[in-house]
Amino acid sequence: MKATLLQLCSGDDPAANLKVTTGLIDRAAAEGATFVLTPEVTNCVSSSRAHQNDVLRKEGVDITLAALRDLAAKRGVWLLIGSLAIKTDDADGRFANRSYLIAPTGEISARYDKIHMFDVTVSDTESYRESAGYRPGSQAVLADMPCGPLGMTICYDVRFPHLYRHLAQSGAEVISVPSAFSPVTGAAHWHMLLRARAIETGAWILAPAQTGTHATTQGKPRQTYGHALAVSPWGEVVADAGEKTGLIHVDLDRAAVAQARQRIPSLTHVPKFSGP
Repeated sequence: MKATLLQLCSGDDPAANLKVTTGLIDRAAAEGATFVLTPEVTNCVSSSRAHQNDVLRKEGVDITLAALRDLAAKRGVWLLIGSLAIKTDDADGRFANRSYLIAPTGEISARYDKIHMFDVTVSDTESYRESAGYRPGSQAVLADMPCGPLGMTICYDVRFPHLYRHLAQSGAEVISVPSAFSPVTGAAHWHMLLRARAIETGAWILAPAQTGTHATTQGKPRQTYGHALAVSPWGEVVADAGEKTGLIHVDLDRAAVAQARQRIPSLTHVPKFSGP
């Protein structure tokens, strides 16, 4: 199965972002992709909660979700919308950071709400409190696909290996990690974390990404690291998008999963221990 990972520089205007995203999905399909993946917060990258309240919508009326479902059906591709910022009915007004797997029929095959919130202070000038605007999910998700079962994760989840081991032990052969990674932590940890998750699980790791400085009409502009990656089950980086917007391709071979897990069968080794 030919998978294509998109690298975007989404701003805070969902309609403008949608035009760019659909253009790249059309290009991916024209180049033979049967599985296309977009990054985290494909519809809107914004640090302003007030602006998000103005432009974001609930799932049933979100323009990005509706258009991308139609496009998946038109092109006959599987589409992983890395995530959308979606309004919810929560009393505290927080949004959902939600990933969608769209079948070639245009139907929503699976949904996953990001579990781990990015609440960190990277430096004296760079801090994030994702939980202030987004409420965390609580359900791990595995979805059936022709390339093998897909485990769905988002960005900061990658720092929590127990989630990935659980997905792999539940059958995941491919794991998606759509992201909008900080440049500082990206330069330090991005490649190592994704390679580690691939090695630990013996699964394909597919990480479409946001990159560059994101256009904004309100609030502080965000910057993201880029380097959308495809990593083999043996931990090899087989495609790296660098820092420019665009796309990368990878052929997903299920035999590579079986081979990696046969060579290092760590998923079957579950010794009991006590302490400390």
